[in-house]
Amino acid sequence: MVQMWLHLLLLWLLSGAATSQNFTNTLPGYPGELPFTLETGYVGVGDLEEVQLFYYFIESERNPVKDPLLLWLNGGPGCSAFSGLVYEIGPLTFDYAAFNGSLPTLLDNPFSWTQIASVIFVDAPVGTGFSYSTTQEGFYTDDTKSAEDVYQFLRKWLINHPKFSKNPLYITGDSYAGIIAPQVTLKVSNGNLDRVKPPMNLMGYVLGNPVTNIHKDENSRIKFYHRLTLISSELYESITTSCNGEYVYPDPDNADCVEDIGLVAECTIKVNDVQVLEPKCSSASPRPSKGIKREPKFFEDIPDEIMIQSPMERRENWCRTNNYVLSYMWANDERVQEALSIRNGTITDWKRCNKSLAYDYNLVTTVPYHGELIGRGYRSLIYSGDHDGLIPYTGTIAWIATLNLTTVDGWRPWYVDGQVAGFSEKYANLVSEGLTFATVKGGGHTASEYMPKQCLEMLDRWLSYYSL
Repeated sequence: MVQMWLHLLLLWLLSGAATSQNFTNTLPGYPGELPFTLETGYVGVGDLEEVQLFYYFIESERNPVKDPLLLWLNGGPGCSAFSGLVYEIGPLTFDYAAFNGSLPTLLDNPFSWTQIASVIFVDAPVGTGFSYSTTQEGFYTDDTKSAEDVYQFLRKWLINHPKFSKNPLYITGDSYAGIIAPQVTLKVSNGNLDRVKPPMNLMGYVLGNPVTNIHKDENSRIKFYHRLTLISSELYESITTSCNGEYVYPDPDNADCVEDIGLVAECTIKVNDVQVLEPKCSSASPRPSKGIKREPKFFEDIPDEIMIQSPMERRENWCRTNNYVLSYMWANDERVQEALSIRNGTITDWKRCNKSLAYDYNLVTTVPYHGELIGRGYRSLIYSGDHDGLIPYTGTIAWIATLNLTTVDGWRPWYVDGQVAGFSEKYANLVSEGLTFATVKGGGHTASEYMPKQCLEMLDRWLSYYSL
């Protein structure tokens, strides 16, 4: 073990700098030259820059001089930014139909957010994707330290990329990024107030299917199940009375509540929480048990049996997690890591979502951060897939209501190609346009993976200050 840490430290010293950046115009699996600018690299953070955060940066394909700059954080915690890049909002996707078991082929994503903005995809917290620490202690992190590391990353990245310092900046992400991104946004705002260099042109933040208060988010599933007719009205009325609103940690001596929770479990245990209309092939988040400390993970795991299936077997027995297998095969390929300029010996087994982070969930809620940021005049877009049972929109609507904002544009449909793409509501206060909330019809956890065209349209309109 000691030898491994010495090896990592030596690699860092030999790298010559805590920050590195590399450009490539080709990637294994992509035919020809990339039609966009791709930069990858590391930024060192921490007192001794022992934490090395890896990033992918893609300039806007429209006008990188004027277009917004987005910092993108994936959830988990522990899910690589590459997951966001290739499965959600980035310019690449895999050719699933052509996959034959060899190196996966990459295709262009016609609904990439990089068509309208420059995006920094960062592997955070430490231990995620290709990010690593040169010391064993550096791998230990938590909600607040992760946010501080990301803030340091952004400051140093902009120092090394001064031409983007005046672009409109938005902190963005989804799922568990709902805990990290509001903290980062407030740190940027405070840094600007304190004249910390470089100054950042912070405009606001964007969050998809965000975790905000884990306990309340999970409690909101009962209302969601009822709205989607996964449980009956009789059972819903019974459980709301018997459990008095507490479904995650019920009183074990309350027999009626325990019985009702058992009936809900019978109705929903085989339902895919991540997208309730799709096949369930693994549990994205284990149902809580009384008296057992939970370590919530907001992503879908890949069962071992899927990893060893042949491409034909995966096509015949399809579930969405089958798609994730290709990212493991691609990112662990030596040719790929060479093209991305991954430091040799730092990551021996890349994972889309690292389940073994040394992570402490030390922040209960980020609702006060939203209130503070909106009070300072920043814009925010919060969107939810309306078929996400993991972090249901019912819980998101509930915490937005606690902000006591004024509704300036009531609940109404928004459209893409003449079809209803979801429903939105807009809130404001005395100093800003405040918060826009939108559901994405048919979206799961998270919406941009399931409904990419609609999410691109939504973001483009919102960034342009148009009504959804």
